[in-house]
Amino acid sequence: MPVISFLGPKGTFTHEAANKMGDNLVPYCNIPAVLESVDNGEASYGVVPIENSIEGPVGITLDSLAHKFDLKIFKEIVIPINQNLIVNPGTTMDDIKDVYSHSQAIAQCREFILENNIQPHYAVSTANAAKSIIGDKSKAAIGNSKAAELYGLEIIKPNIQDTDNNETRFIVVSKDDHKQTGNDKTSIIFSIYEDKPGGLYEILGIFQKNNINLTKIESRPSKKGLGKYLFFVDFNGHRDDETVKNIISGIEDNTYFLKVLGSYPEFK
Repeated sequence: MPVISFLGPKGTFTHEAANKMGDNLVPYCNIPAVLESVDNGEASYGVVPIENSIEGPVGITLDSLAHKFDLKIFKEIVIPINQNLIVNPGTTMDDIKDVYSHSQAIAQCREFILENNIQPHYAVSTANAAKSIIGDKSKAAIGNSKAAELYGLEIIKPNIQDTDNNETRFIVVSKDDHKQTGNDKTSIIFSIYEDKPGGLYEILGIFQKNNINLTKIESRPSKKGLGKYLFFVDFNGHRDDETVKNIISGIEDNTYFLKVLGSYPEFK
């Protein structure tokens, strides 16, 4: 049974995503540690978040894939983020003075926190927040139902996030990407020549000429100085498709850095 590493601890949304890959799960304390576990063979697959529909990209995931690890995206998993107010059994709303959670969860529930005049506090994860309030009715946590179940707590208010269409996209990384399925995406990173006007326009034109749809384009600092960027692009197709091979070849001819992060089934 393959070992699946994930951004821990147990009881987080990443744990929920990792469960969709199997039961032999091992939590790691941070995203680089998850990727390292796959790179050194401790795990066959690693599950980490890459973007949230409200808060945007997860920078440490993108930067680690770009600069530190030669891994491939094997799969993507999208999970609706339903944040809940978690309390000790018997707690009422009048009892609650403080609420604890990960910074992203706090940000996703700002309106609820303000409306109820609760003091927010940051925790390293939603699961750790849930664990930290055990036995204290003046404290609540924000997290998923798995965290409440794991620590014997209750959900007093479900779905307290400010926006209903809140989703997080997770990626499953491996040493190899996925074989062709006929419904695939490919992710790449590239950097254009700084002294070439219209360089990005030329790259995007390659996709247009080949009638290939871009599903995402994201820029990140290259860490080599102000104004220098890497571009992360997701697009339809598998890198073993002839059309995609031609696109990658064309991009390679017009950039000084290109890295294929992998091809994998598009999540439906």
